[in-house]
Amino acid sequence: MTPDDIIAALKAPKDDILQRRGDHAVDYPGSKSRARAFAEGELVSRPAAVLVPLVKREAGLHVILTRRTDHLSDHAGQISFPGGRQEEEDATLEETALRETEEEIGLARRHIDLIGRIDDYYTVTGYQVTPVIGIVTPPFDLNPDDHEVAEVFEVPLSFILNPKNQKLQTVTFEGARRRYFAIPYREYYIWGATAGMLVNFSEVVRANAPSMQP
Repeated sequence: MTPDDIIAALKAPKDDILQRRGDHAVDYPGSKSRARAFAEGELVSRPAAVLVPLVKREAGLHVILTRRTDHLSDHAGQISFPGGRQEEEDATLEETALRETEEEIGLARRHIDLIGRIDDYYTVTGYQVTPVIGIVTPPFDLNPDDHEVAEVFEVPLSFILNPKNQKLQTVTFEGARRRYFAIPYREYYIWGATAGMLVNFSEVVRANAPSMQP
């Protein structure tokens, strides 16, 4: 899988590709999920963006992810992309993704070539998250914000693209079925919104990347 494959996949039509719209039971018909309510406009969501950083390595593209610190009030200890809510000074959501990446992990934007987006993803916490895809060219230095980020690590994109590594989990919470994706990798348990966006990205790449076509 090369950067050109990813660029071609993002440029190709995506209307017929299943991209799940949000957390938990958002794609269950009749679901009362808060994510569904945000996705359908019943509740007002707040704009946010994450960077999906694809690093060019000799062994192939890798995805940069972070593990959040354990003391944070939201999503403590979870695996996430660098990103956050759009601020007034951000002219675009791409700017949000780049700014948050610089603030969270210290990756300078000069190393990042933005190549496109995938569909927005709605969270139960009320964010409409735009995943922005970027190709990252080494060498680069990282300087994580130790208040927010406990660890920065990479996962081979080939591992993420393999459907066998994408686990759809179902739980019952407050009397309703909820389901979410998980992508366990080594000691890391990637789940929730991060896994959901990675699965959406995988669907686009597998459907449209030239190297994955029969």
